[in-house]
Amino acid sequence: MCASPRHYFRISVNVIANPDTSEAQAVARKEFRKPALEDRLAARERPKKTAVMRQEWKNLLFLHWEAPADALQALLPPGLRVDTHDGRAWIGIVPFFMRGVRPAFLPSMPGLSNFLELNVRTYVYDKSGTPGVWFFSLDANHGVACSLGRKLFNLNYRNARIQAREGNWTDFRAHRKGSSEGATFRYRRTGLGQGVPSESLEFFLTERYALYCSSEHGAQLWRGRVHHNPYQLYDAEIESYSSIPIAWNRQSPVSGPPQHQCASPGVEVEIFPLQKV
Repeated sequence: MCASPRHYFRISVNVIANPDTSEAQAVARKEFRKPALEDRLAARERPKKTAVMRQEWKNLLFLHWEAPADALQALLPPGLRVDTHDGRAWIGIVPFFMRGVRPAFLPSMPGLSNFLELNVRTYVYDKSGTPGVWFFSLDANHGVACSLGRKLFNLNYRNARIQAREGNWTDFRAHRKGSSEGATFRYRRTGLGQGVPSESLEFFLTERYALYCSSEHGAQLWRGRVHHNPYQLYDAEIESYSSIPIAWNRQSPVSGPPQHQCASPGVEVEIFPLQKV
């Protein structure tokens, strides 16, 4: 018997949120502590918990621009601080392919488990010094996935028309509903893939194993852990790109080409329950 798309994920709603009140209270009494190198390395360790979802992130393009830290900080909810590398803060745009999205105990479901995504993000940490990602937006071309992403993870998923074609080059086009201008990306991986040194900018921008989200008006902050093998990163050759997705969020635009770019064939990912921060 086949489950309906909504029932397919509804059975996992109750296991996504797993508040740890004692941990949250202890952290609330602490001052902010910027992550040390050992914190960044420790984040890569798999949580000693049961994963609630599995998915694959494929054919990723990472584009980054330096941005004023105080401007980014003003957009964050209470409980988070902008993370910086050598004193520099960053905003990123990441188009990629979501594949095999499913509850951990169910197989992939045709028509629901695969879609395209484009996110706008920055890098943050909480009072415990846990480094992570703050998503300003996540555009996807699947209405049910957007609805569930908002409901299960309190993430700013937005419905968009996205088309992509893979080959020697990847062509990726996105247009958020209600926006006047779309975004186009044409890219390919070049060179040899490799892991990156733990103190490098590439590590800082890509090796992130926690996401943060908040309830409406920022009343409650949540942290969700993910686990995957370290990215194999390649140089990215880019024929076209767009910073328009930042403007879709009514954020200050960035100027010029990205100051950092790289690509990855992708990783298999485990998703763990949210915890209150």
